[in-house]
Amino acid sequence: MTGLIEGKPIRQIAYFVPDVVAAAKAHVRTFGSGPFYVAEHIPLSLSLYRGQPVELDHTSAYGQWGEVMVEFVQQNNAGPSVFHDIYPDGGQGMHHVALIVDDMKAEMARFEAAGHAVGLYAEVSPGVGFAMMDCVAELGHYVELYEPTPQLLGVYDLVRKSAEGFDGTEPIRYFSIS
Repeated sequence: MTGLIEGKPIRQIAYFVPDVVAAAKAHVRTFGSGPFYVAEHIPLSLSLYRGQPVELDHTSAYGQWGEVMVEFVQQNNAGPSVFHDIYPDGGQGMHHVALIVDDMKAEMARFEAAGHAVGLYAEVSPGVGFAMMDCVAELGHYVELYEPTPQLLGVYDLVRKSAEGFDGTEPIRYFSIS
């Protein structure tokens, strides 16, 4: 596993929770992170769970915690998913870390060759995708892969810049991902 992530900084730590707003507010109070940007019912143009098309309705909150982004994600619909793989009975906890990679398809192939299946491949718009590689047996969580698209880097930049001088005012802010 070391060779798969060596030299690639962890850009995000993500937690699966029942309520992203409550989790984000608690994180702000406890750690002084934030503000958190909430995207509700993130539209996906494609969603494949273990290679099969599925509906995935999810909401995420993104905030800065030091040098790393924190994501809280909730699934709004029932059914199979990489989230329910780890937390089938409504539990909550760490779910994945994210890496920004230059060639997502090549990285997916490297992870698969090392025995880590693609749990989820999804696109927020055609060609702008992300993959959740199943590293649960070895690491206890998934590894998310995505490429440095202008859209993705824009979200990271917004979250990071908003954290500069954040004083706890307006800890929850809403935006849309499309």
